[in-house]
Amino acid sequence: MMTPKNVCIPRELQLQAAMFRLGKVDDEIHAGYEILQKYHKTVTFFGSARTTEDNEYYQKAKDLAFQLAKEGYTIITGGGGGIMEAANRGAMEAGGKSVGFNIRLPHEQSLNNYTTDSFAFTHFAPRKIVMTLLADAYVCFPGGFGTMDEICEIITLTQTKKMAPVPIVLFDKKFWGKWDDFVCENMLPNKLISDGDEKTYTITEDITEVVELIRNQRTCCDR
Repeated sequence: MMTPKNVCIPRELQLQAAMFRLGKVDDEIHAGYEILQKYHKTVTFFGSARTTEDNEYYQKAKDLAFQLAKEGYTIITGGGGGIMEAANRGAMEAGGKSVGFNIRLPHEQSLNNYTTDSFAFTHFAPRKIVMTLLADAYVCFPGGFGTMDEICEIITLTQTKKMAPVPIVLFDKKFWGKWDDFVCENMLPNKLISDGDEKTYTITEDITEVVELIRNQRTCCDR
């Protein structure tokens, strides 16, 4: 129900409404983990939902996911369009496993057609938890605010040792170079991060390099 803008809602009622909406968060996290535990090796892809099929990033995300699926990795995405669709599509075309953790939004996102397993979240918070704790690697293609949020979350979790260090790949030097310059020229000299934090991630657009970096990571056994 829409509320007129000039109506002041008591704060306690706002809090009660928020708690009611968040009541299923635990259930959503559990459902996400039930899916993740089926797969032994996973790589999570992030990137813009607005990237079109004729874009070079779409094609490269598809090609990279194809190669990783051939190596036995299950590809995890947010289940929407753009880079998410490209990665799911590449995995499916390789005959591999492809998971989409979609989010219910009023207008913007629906599940793409290339997932072999999926779950639709209502809330962003449990979706992010599920997508950022158990992967063997994370690959971030160019994207907007959501992608920036996700990459900073993963780097922060690694920096604070809340998750084991795994490859974090920022795909495409041209796109991510200025972001890296900001980190190295502003955050590091001002001691807003520690020495070495700027090496938490790798920036490249070489698909072979990414596959080798991930393949050489030993977060799991080879069974």
